[in-house]
Amino acid sequence: MEGEPSQLKRAAIDATAGALSGAVSRTVTSPLDVIKIRFQVQLEPTSSWTLLRKDLSTPSKYTGMLQATKDIFREEGMRGFWRGNVPALLMVMPYTSIQFTVLHKLKTLASGSSKTENHMNLSPYLSYMSGAIAGSAATVGSYPFDLLRTILASQGEPKVYPNMRTAFVDIVQTRGFQGLYAGLSPTLVEIIPYAALQFGTYDTFKRWAMAWNQRQHSNSTTENISSFQLFLCGVSAGTCAKLATHPLDVVKKRFQIEGLQRHPRYGARVEHRAYNNMLDAIKRILQMEGWAGLYKGIVPSTVKAAPANAVTFVAYELISDWLESLLT
Repeated sequence: MEGEPSQLKRAAIDATAGALSGAVSRTVTSPLDVIKIRFQVQLEPTSSWTLLRKDLSTPSKYTGMLQATKDIFREEGMRGFWRGNVPALLMVMPYTSIQFTVLHKLKTLASGSSKTENHMNLSPYLSYMSGAIAGSAATVGSYPFDLLRTILASQGEPKVYPNMRTAFVDIVQTRGFQGLYAGLSPTLVEIIPYAALQFGTYDTFKRWAMAWNQRQHSNSTTENISSFQLFLCGVSAGTCAKLATHPLDVVKKRFQIEGLQRHPRYGARVEHRAYNNMLDAIKRILQMEGWAGLYKGIVPSTVKAAPANAVTFVAYELISDWLESLLT
């Protein structure tokens, strides 16, 4: 269509805007992600209230967000909050690049137009389906970096792996190349509903914002949704998606850190092959840790997911519009 960028330019715009928006969002929210991971891989209870109800001989390392923040800062300094950020950036940049490129391509095929404003007329079901497919493709393409990020962020002090390279070499030597995809199955089971909710609800909230603008101003169009409205749409979408899929994220993290050596002060470790499969992991967590075990890290996870999702969407739309103005 006239005025639309070529397929190659459109793919370049989506890939670049996706990568940069992911990098910005990931770096800003890294401290919350580190705290979330520490909670998720801790086998002991993660709240002082739970500790009062159980007779435990082994104390919990982390019992709340404030306490965890103080401990990490005291023991590891400010750098501790960005532990694993390099592999995380190596993960999130290709992840968001692939995700937004595939998402935009799917919506273009469905609508017959590469213009973003024309995608808002698509069925909500197509928004959910496109998000699920895009999330799955991005996950498979970037998963080894997600695994390395989790291991580096969860190890604490003293470090088992001083950097990403040593972690990579040890995993390949001890588990083989398939070890780089440990936990991929629960990740895909998680990412399909997560990405579907993330993008589907974001599009839904954008439609509501557009309708609200049109009611307030009769000459309102799709182009005058403010950045603040986009931010609120992203916050709402990220919160809904995270609350619905957090237990699967906990299971994924347990598979990723199986057999990882950590200092005893961080509590019991997840032994190698502790879980036979995803369903077995859920069953064992419920038996040993109760329902609370599947929601460990839910507070920092949700606190992180909401603004991270919002920053990603707003940054993507702003960068995408800017790149499109330069290239077309």
